[in-house]
Order: sequence, then C-alpha cells, then structure tokens
Amino acid sequence: MSLPASRTLYLITFLACLLIIASAYYMELVLGLQPCPLCWIQRICFILVGLISLAALLHNPQPRPPRKRAMAARGYAVGVLLATLFGATIAGRQIWLQHQPPETLASCLPSMDYMLDVLPFRDMLQLIFSGTADCAAVTWTFLGLSIAEGSMLLFILLTLFGLTQLLRSED
Repeated sequence: MSLPASRTLYLITFLACLLIIASAYYMELVLGLQPCPLCWIQRICFILVGLISLAALLHNPQPRPPRKRAMAARGYAVGVLLATLFGATIAGRQIWLQHQPPETLASCLPSMDYMLDVLPFRDMLQLIFSGTADCAAVTWTFLGLSIAEGSMLLFILLTLFGLTQLLRSED
C-alpha cells in the first residue's frame, strides 16, 4: 500500500491544525471558555505544527534525492515531531492535574499579562508548568473527553503523521 504524496498529507495536517485552532477560538469567544496557561501552550504547539506543515506544503520537499530536499523533508518531519511531543507532554500534564483532588492544587494564577509584566520569565514558566486548579477544571467535554484528553489524542495522531513523514522512503 502506498501513501499519498507528502504534499497532500501536509495539506491535510495544515487544514486540521487550522480547524483545531478555529475550534479553540470558538470555544473561547462564543462558548466563553477561558483557556488556562497549559491550554495556551497546547494552542501554540498546534499552531507550530500548522506552520511547519504549511512551510512543507509550499516548499514540497521530496524524501529521496536530491540530498538537500531529503534533508528538508526530514527537517519538517522532525519539527512536527518536536512540536507534537511537547504538546502531548503538556496535555498529559493537564490530564494528570484533572485527576488530582482539587484541594491539593494551587489556587488560580494571575493573568498572563500580569505575569509577563511583573515576574521574571523563568518564574513565570515555573508557575505555568506547575498547573493550578484552573488547569484541572473540566468545563467542557466531547464524547466523554475533556479538552485536554481530546488534545492528547490529536497530538498522538499528529505524532504518528510526523513519524510517517520521517520514516517514509519514497513519495
């Protein structure tokens, strides 16, 4: 069984990421769900995957010779893998927080604007990654999955896409 051309797969991935980000903004702006800091990081990861896919789509590198194009094809795949693995790690952290007793979690964080203005960057990152009760709140579900669990599934699918692109031998 042969795979579709890389360009087609990158187009599908770009459109999927566009749909994911549009859904996130719909949930925020229409449904009124405010994203926590971990949600923002996951959004950034989806945006990165979308931008890498768009670049690969426009560049259209082939996995076989010439050598420079093969290196570019691998580079795009590695970029997708790094972004999806980081996003999956963040989603996993949020899922873990969602399964902790609420009383064991820190209270709400200050706003991102405030943290950017007042805190040193390292302290801000430490607060964001530690997670809070905000990150643990399950305010919306789809098919029984929280937003973080849905994101994890999407990151897993995108990771498989990245692995497929990295390991494919011909177009």
